[in-house]
Amino acid sequence: MNIEHWTDLAACRGEDPELFYPVSATGPAIMQVEEAKRVCAGCPVTADCLNWALRAGEPAGIWGGTTPEERRYLRLKPLPTAPAWY
Repeated sequence: MNIEHWTDLAACRGEDPELFYPVSATGPAIMQVEEAKRVCAGCPVTADCLNWALRAGEPAGIWGGTTPEERRYLRLKPLPTAPAWY
């Protein structure tokens, strides 16, 4: 396997991208968020993904096992140093 970027190792590769972009935060979307987070839980690059989403200010979707609301909370904290992948 030729690894050029952390996304090459992401567990979400091959998954339906719509899984990671629920249309709401209530009702059936709650189960969708839980399923997306299960994929993230088994991912070897979750920290890289979350770091990227926080640095980019990603406003939507599940990134690094977090919802947009969870990332807004995390942005209030100081960011860790970027990994060597960047």
